[in-house]
Amino acid sequence: QVQLVESGGGLVQAGGSLRLSCAASGRTSSSYAMGWFRQAPGKEREFVATISWNLRSTKYADSVTGRFTLSRDNAKNTVYLQMNSLKPEDTAIYYCAASRVTGTTGTSYDYWGQGTQVTVSS
Repeated sequence: QVQLVESGGGLVQAGGSLRLSCAASGRTSSSYAMGWFRQAPGKEREFVATISWNLRSTKYADSVTGRFTLSRDNAKNTVYLQMNSLKPEDTAIYYCAASRVTGTTGTSYDYWGQGTQVTVSS
């Protein structure tokens, strides 16, 4: 069992930055790939980024490539999503998730956090 707790969301102006954190707990949490997804009102959940357990593979959605950076500190069982040059269309609830594979689809993920709201004003 893996528990995930996100933090770092908030309100920011367009062009600004935020850093989301996801703290994982559970005996084998460091062996899981960790991903971020987001869901805007009235829209389906979409993939944002994922990182393998050994940091060798990182994948990003085209919409965030070059603006978002995903990293993890296995010693702290924490992943970080640095979001720069934020746009109003980045407004969504951001969810952290854990998976045995470094997938880009939500069905690949076994555990989910409760989500953190990110709002980007124009």
